[in-house]
Amino acid sequence: MRQLLLLSRSGWPHTRGLRLMSTQATTKLFINNEFVESQTSDWITVHNPATQEVVTQVPKSTQQELDEAAKCAHLAFKEWRRTSAVTRQRKMLDLQHAIRANADRLARSIVTEQGKVLNDALGDVQRGLQVVENMAGITDHLLGSHLEVSSDMDTYTVREPLGVVAGICPFNFPAMIPLWMFPVALATGNACVLKPSERTPTAAMVLAELSRDIFPKGLLNVVHGAHATVDFLTADPRVRAVSFVGGDRAGKHIYERATQHGKRCQANMGAKNHAIVLPDANKEHALNAIAGAAFGAAGQRCMALSVAVFVGEAGDWVEDVASRAKELRINGGFEANADLGPMISPEALKRATQLIQSAADEGATVVLDGRGVAVEKYPRGNFLGPTVIDHATTQMRCYQEEIFGPVLTCIRAETLDEALALVNANRYGNGASIFTRSGACARKFQSEVEAGQVGINVPIPVPLPMFSFTGNKGSFLGDANFYGRAGVGFYTQLKTITSLWRKQDADDQVASVHMPTIH
Repeated sequence: MRQLLLLSRSGWPHTRGLRLMSTQATTKLFINNEFVESQTSDWITVHNPATQEVVTQVPKSTQQELDEAAKCAHLAFKEWRRTSAVTRQRKMLDLQHAIRANADRLARSIVTEQGKVLNDALGDVQRGLQVVENMAGITDHLLGSHLEVSSDMDTYTVREPLGVVAGICPFNFPAMIPLWMFPVALATGNACVLKPSERTPTAAMVLAELSRDIFPKGLLNVVHGAHATVDFLTADPRVRAVSFVGGDRAGKHIYERATQHGKRCQANMGAKNHAIVLPDANKEHALNAIAGAAFGAAGQRCMALSVAVFVGEAGDWVEDVASRAKELRINGGFEANADLGPMISPEALKRATQLIQSAADEGATVVLDGRGVAVEKYPRGNFLGPTVIDHATTQMRCYQEEIFGPVLTCIRAETLDEALALVNANRYGNGASIFTRSGACARKFQSEVEAGQVGINVPIPVPLPMFSFTGNKGSFLGDANFYGRAGVGFYTQLKTITSLWRKQDADDQVASVHMPTIH
């Protein structure tokens, strides 16, 4: 049943000896430290979004394969949980070294399957790598507390792993999001079954290969598929917790199903991130920051800046934002001069263009229209150029729905209070930023805004891993956020122990030279 996947130095599978779909190698499962050819008859085709060429075929894992992955993880956990935190710390150091040595290989797989430009793909790897490096400090994260609560009585806490945990990943960060999940899970003593996006699977498979020589067999398993795989991971009794990043509909389904089966769940979902621009802001800095945050990665980030609220005279800057956006270069991800690449799929492109048209139909002004952009070398690519919509209102579809493309929706407000009320009325709560030179306005904003991650003259305020990703409101379901101390808390169970060792029991242990007598 099982065949090993042969990986070349470039990271692409050799085809010799493997069953092929069309002319491309299939993506394997990774179970018990083996790359396994799936026995499924149901496959998902992965296309390069710049060329539409077939990259690979991804299996919809069979029930037997899913069961085997969970079984191997469960068995591996029994041994792994007994390892010391120091041992797991060393494994994290080994993993970060392996990722750093293979960063270019990982990034190239992301460009090929997801469409990011190469530098942005390297950033995807780097931000995930930072989580691994933070987990090298797992000994500090697992420290408990201790107090002598009474004479000879102590109460103290320890953190223990949960067991088998599952990670369900999105297409837009093929390396970073898996690295938010399985390194934290393994560092805290758990085993993991990971499901990468069926549209961008290769980065996760490279990470599995790098992990093979570092971690014991069965500790990390990678399965593939769609609805049936998700339903298995959210229902199987061996899986104790589920981490998810992705869209609203899938996130709500996963959270409800996982919690109904008694599992912990953390689900990062949709977003509509705002930036308030005050007239006193540093104009050049604000314009550059907004352009980069709105259009980078073709807008396919859950923390992309998708709405700019211009207050008062700052509304005159919308044309300047459009001028900056016009200068951005659209190309394939491997081109040296590319600022943004294609969107993930023709369907995503179609949806974004429909939302742009809806804005025009509802009375907004499309100041810069990226529809129909032509990229000479890639005539079949899913390209949408930077688009700026002005004079939008909160009732329009372009505001109500997450576009997830390189589209900036601009709204006008008369005052900071009006702008804050607008931001807080939105159902999402991932991130929000303000651009201003006023410390008083910045302080008012950070105090009153309801977003979980706040930027002051910072357009994408994603925290580094010594903190945690803290989206809220409609952007997050669960009680414990991703990575950092919150992530450690999610993957561990706090146990509180109270012990009594009486002093007189020790005093009684005195050697006696007298003849024992019977009383």
